[in-house]
Amino acid sequence: MTHIPSPAEELRLLDAELRQLDARRSQLLARRAWLVGVLQSMAAPAPRTAAASASRPAPALGATPTRPPEATAPGVQNVLLLLGGTLLTIAAVAFTLVSWGQMGIAGRALVLGAVTLATLSAPVWLLRRGLRSTAESLAGLGLALTVLDTYALYEVALPDVSGVRYAAVTSAALAALWAGYGLALGALHRPAGPAEADDPDRRLPLRLPLPTAMATAQLPLLLWAVAAGAGPHMITAALLATAALDAAVALRAPVRSVRIVAAVGAYGMGGGGTLAAGWLSLEATGPSAAARAAALLLLAAAIALAAAWRAPNPGTATGVALAGGLVTVAGLGGIPRPALPGAWTVPAYLVCAIALLAVIRTRLPEALRRGLAWASGIVQALAVVSTLPVVALTLLGPAGRAEHVWSGTPATARDAVGMDGFPWPPGTSTAPLVLALVAGVLAAAVRVPERRPQALTCALTLTCAAALALPAALELPYGAALLMQGILILAALAYASSTRGPAATRSAALLSALVTSVSLAFLSLASEGATLTVLAALTALFAAAALRAHLGTFVLPAALVHATALACAVGAFLDWQPQQIALLVLVVPAGAALLAARLGGSSAVVSVEAAGAAASLLAVGLAVTTPPMLALVLALCGVIAAGTAVREDRRPVGYAATALFLLATWVRLASWEVASPEAYALPVAVPALVVGLLRHRRDKQASSWTAYGPGLSVALVPSLVAAWGDAHWPRPLLLGAAALLITLVGARHRLQAPLVLGGTVLALDALHELAPYLVQVVDAIPRWAPPALAGLVLLALGATYEQRIRDARRVREVLGRMR
Repeated sequence: MTHIPSPAEELRLLDAELRQLDARRSQLLARRAWLVGVLQSMAAPAPRTAAASASRPAPALGATPTRPPEATAPGVQNVLLLLGGTLLTIAAVAFTLVSWGQMGIAGRALVLGAVTLATLSAPVWLLRRGLRSTAESLAGLGLALTVLDTYALYEVALPDVSGVRYAAVTSAALAALWAGYGLALGALHRPAGPAEADDPDRRLPLRLPLPTAMATAQLPLLLWAVAAGAGPHMITAALLATAALDAAVALRAPVRSVRIVAAVGAYGMGGGGTLAAGWLSLEATGPSAAARAAALLLLAAAIALAAAWRAPNPGTATGVALAGGLVTVAGLGGIPRPALPGAWTVPAYLVCAIALLAVIRTRLPEALRRGLAWASGIVQALAVVSTLPVVALTLLGPAGRAEHVWSGTPATARDAVGMDGFPWPPGTSTAPLVLALVAGVLAAAVRVPERRPQALTCALTLTCAAALALPAALELPYGAALLMQGILILAALAYASSTRGPAATRSAALLSALVTSVSLAFLSLASEGATLTVLAALTALFAAAALRAHLGTFVLPAALVHATALACAVGAFLDWQPQQIALLVLVVPAGAALLAARLGGSSAVVSVEAAGAAASLLAVGLAVTTPPMLALVLALCGVIAAGTAVREDRRPVGYAATALFLLATWVRLASWEVASPEAYALPVAVPALVVGLLRHRRDKQASSWTAYGPGLSVALVPSLVAAWGDAHWPRPLLLGAAALLITLVGARHRLQAPLVLGGTVLALDALHELAPYLVQVVDAIPRWAPPALAGLVLLALGATYEQRIRDARRVREVLGRMR
């Protein structure tokens, strides 16, 4: 409600303010000169202070300090005007509702008419005097009074008329009256300058009537349709017609506030009408109802597209065109929906979305074509999303066969992929068609060089998904499903092995082949013959594809995995036990080791060795329940690892080979029920000490912990643990003798590891042997003796603290000089 003056008026106000400031400055300068003269005439003991005081202007006589205002003048003005208008409106409402019945018909008409005319005429007089904000407040009050006039007229003269119909007529009349009132005031107002004359928003003296009229214009058609008892189709048509009027005003009205109100109305009424039409389309049960709903949707689409065509902002035009495209697809696709089976609903909408792409080749504005293309893409993406349950069930469903291996050949492919608790989704038999249509659109429509590789990759992925889901969707025989997936794997590998097409597309083909091969392997578990045939074929197929060097990193491991599964299947077919099958599985890691040696520096070496290691772990798991066979499997794995360690770049694998041989030995000893830990430790400790001795002689810089630490730990620690739980004397005695010998050798050759390990084991072994006697001594001594003994020890340590520190430092230096 704040009045913004024109440039000419603002210039006049600024000149007046400057003149007032000049006059006030002259007064202040005169007062300052007088005060300076008075201070100079006074004799002061501190002239510097007097001069400083004189240099500051003194306040006028009798003046008091002032504080800055807490509210601006325009803010106070707006609050007062708003409060006054509100109070007057409340008073008018109270008068109309309460005091109306106390006056006659003439008095009623005279009072309301006079007050309304006076209120609506007052802004003209106020505008001529430049009181625009006050005029705006009174105009708002006048608009409210016109509403009260219509209510009073209804209560007095037309009580029998339908309230909704009367509201429809009066809302239209009020909208026209307020619009005419605002335009009439604009015609009477003279622009203050050229800038105001060129700006429609500033040329209007009052900003409230026209937007209020536009907001009221949203009601007549809707209220008239409700009053006429129209059905949902007519009410929806009224909403869309109002939205069309709003869109036209929003695009052509010169006043910004009117455009904003009209745009809000267009979005609100148009969105509500579109949602209602969409609901009617979904609820239609016959061709007639579907056609009427489609007509409403197409009307909404036409409004949106026309608005997008005229929209000045490209971003807004694209968004509105996108909405129009979506509504067009919904309308056209909803026409045949009641007459089609449920499975064909998605393809019907998809065909309409694909047909919408024809606008790309037209001469429509770029923003319009972009929005329609986005609308088509969104519908296609939603169609693909609707097929995801079918594709997921086709891929993951065969995994349920792992719990029912070789339970019998199913009748159809749908029975083969069905999982317990996850039935086939109803109405999805057209899922492969949907995927194929979207794949064709991506391959044919996307021609931009930057996006062409991504489009081809997506098209290939969708095509593979369609081929994978086709047998189950059409309920083809079980054999046809196996054959279809086999052909798909073959075609994908052939394309991935070729040099045609983008690299991303070939990678997608290879990934599709790998994923489909896993699904096919599970799908073949229904019968013995299918399992053996499929696994053998997959092994051979991936091995043949691995001849291509650039595919070896992924294809060779896949071939080894399928070979491992084939070995397990062959063993089960021959009725072998799991531990016997483990020997057959070891053929795969042996072959992987030989293959890795032949590949040299190829990038597939690591993946091949990883696949071989995984097969070895499977063999160990199969034989774990039978210790003798487990020992044999571990020994054979050690042989394979030792053979791998022969290669120069795989020497660290020798440690794994040693560990496997030791594990095999220990498992074999455990199977023979050997309970002494020395039988496990000494076969490891003796070779380790020999190797440590050789290294210590060759490498003079090698530490004794590196050379002898592992062997001594393996030799002494297990026996020490066993000795602490042994009630007999031979093991502790032999262990103590060995520890003493090791300690003396360490002291003789000044080696830290034998000295520390041997001495520690010797001390612990002696403590174990003396423990019973120590317990007897502790039981025999009185309870006050341990604290007394501790006190004596502390006193002795305190008395010889410095000497003890020197001795500890000397021991540390001696140990530090050892190797």
